[in-house]
Amino acid sequence: MLLSLQDVSKTYQISAGNVVNAVRGVTLEIDRGEFLIITGRSGSGKTTLLNLAAGLTRPTSGRVFLDEINLWELPDKRQSAVRNRKIGFIFQFPSLLPALTVLENVALPTAFNANHRQPPASDQAVELLRTVGLSDKLTSYPRQLSAGQQQRVVIARSLINQPEILLADEATSDLDEQTEHEIMELLKEIHDKSAVTILMVTHTTQLVSYGTRALQMANGVLSG
Repeated sequence: MLLSLQDVSKTYQISAGNVVNAVRGVTLEIDRGEFLIITGRSGSGKTTLLNLAAGLTRPTSGRVFLDEINLWELPDKRQSAVRNRKIGFIFQFPSLLPALTVLENVALPTAFNANHRQPPASDQAVELLRTVGLSDKLTSYPRQLSAGQQQRVVIARSLINQPEILLADEATSDLDEQTEHEIMELLKEIHDKSAVTILMVTHTTQLVSYGTRALQMANGVLSG
């Protein structure tokens, strides 16, 4: 078991007497090598669930284990190190740094990794950009890329530290249908070839065919 959420809830106090139960008593276990897709409408709680799984949001109740490590028993610095080493993030918006080249953006997460891996980060970034079909864009800047190309850079960046799991939040929602298909095919190819575990949340139910398992979320509750 790679990722385990045990009876996890998240409640937000909006104002006096106004409480939002974003996630309600969710238990979820993800095995190594899965490609799990969770679908749900906007406001269903799926992004909050992803942030809980990543250790980015502290649960109101329940426990989160990543590779048998209880994330919320760790001090902040150690928790950040575990996230950087074990988790790759693909967000809805590319979040690339505009002043850095494509190559520099991909290599950036290694700057926060105390145990730099071989080959050197720049060589590894070049190889990852080749994998996502952007070997001709190494010295380009984000503003010079299409939305689909930017998302490919994000995918390459998410893999630079050789994570055990990729967490993807609405990774294709800003893309046209054809580009969405290309990005999903790329994620499936990466999953099939590397056996990296993927947890993706999306409002697009048509994407579930790309995964190995699918669940639905509504009103903060997860169901099969």
